[in-house]
Amino acid sequence: MLKRFKKLAQGSLFRNILTVATGTAGAQAITMLASPFITRLYGPEAFGVLGAFLALVMVLSPIAALCYPIAIVLPRQDSEAKKIAQLSALLALTLAFVITLLLLVAGETIVHWLGLEAIYAFVLFIPLAMFFSALHQILQQWLIRKKQFKVTAKVAFMQSAIVNTAKVGIGWFNPVAAVLIVIATLAHALHAVMLFVGAKATLASQAVDDNSNAGIWALAKKYYDFPLFRAPQALINAVSLSLPVLMLMSFFGPAAAGFYALAKTILAMPANLLGKAVADVFYPRITEAANNGENVAALLRKATWALAGVGVLPFALIVVAGPWLFGFVFGAEWTVSGEYARWMALWLYAGFLNRPSVAAIATLSLQGFFLCYEIVSVLLRAAALVAGFMLFNSDVIAVMLFSLVSVALNVLLIAFTFIKAAAVEQRTR
Repeated sequence: MLKRFKKLAQGSLFRNILTVATGTAGAQAITMLASPFITRLYGPEAFGVLGAFLALVMVLSPIAALCYPIAIVLPRQDSEAKKIAQLSALLALTLAFVITLLLLVAGETIVHWLGLEAIYAFVLFIPLAMFFSALHQILQQWLIRKKQFKVTAKVAFMQSAIVNTAKVGIGWFNPVAAVLIVIATLAHALHAVMLFVGAKATLASQAVDDNSNAGIWALAKKYYDFPLFRAPQALINAVSLSLPVLMLMSFFGPAAAGFYALAKTILAMPANLLGKAVADVFYPRITEAANNGENVAALLRKATWALAGVGVLPFALIVVAGPWLFGFVFGAEWTVSGEYARWMALWLYAGFLNRPSVAAIATLSLQGFFLCYEIVSVLLRAAALVAGFMLFNSDVIAVMLFSLVSVALNVLLIAFTFIKAAAVEQRTR
């Protein structure tokens, strides 16, 4: 066992995961240290408005570039990957402009229909945040392709330090929701700029490939499954994940949305700490393994079981002591957020485990299945929330039902991906 662990620790996959995780850990540590000050400055209502704003941004971000940035990792040639990046940026700019026009014409009607009047003053920040988020995705995927994990780790740390310092510093004098929304929008822009600075060397030194004659639109056609399957899937997934904060805002007001937003932010930290690191490193690794005829199924199982062991303790702690912890750390008014968190921890632990499976979707050609899965997911999650609101008139029960349905869905996804990976392995023998 010791020999196997030593061999794993010496592997490039482990080192790359550790590099990304270290940067993410630093970023999350800064956020954790700043959070008790931020929650005491702004309060649940301001957090609720921010949560609703970010939920809408999250819904629109997957379609900002039609998920083409994810394809940047796949081509064998850097020239193709660079053209996909250019295509992604062009699409993001076009769609941001279209959404800006839509919001100028019908923004008031849209927020009224959604029951989100509290964010009407900030709707024009949404396409800006969406565009900057797309640029962030493009540059991050390029750096992942080039295996520049130290750059992404360093940028994550520096961006978190700047953003959280701004939240505390400005909030000390003017603790209103507008400050949080402006900072959240600029945070995406800052992240994109810092990633670009880190990526300049690899972009400038890119060699011209012999077989690089494919134009941008030819590549758009070649990777058609991303806008056809992955973008709708990502959109539906974002809708399903945004439903709680949007429906809590609509049915119970900004404070309930704020409680949920804080719980989601805090619980996402352990998932982002290692889960995102695994996904970022595992995606190019499993693509390489598939191209080289390696055992993809074994690689997928090892990554998932490793996450299961690492994540069980922190998530279990929230299940047992969530309300007390949130009240102690963030202030007595945030105890309800801890009640949400103890149920959400079950769901986010299952979501933490599915990171390798989601990273393997494109490699295993399961884009179509993933789209169907997300359609079923959003329907079941919405039904769970409606049952909590309509049948029990309880925000806590609504979050509980949403979380339990999400656990079952994540387990199903992991099991199906394992089965498909094993089937692929059998065919290649």
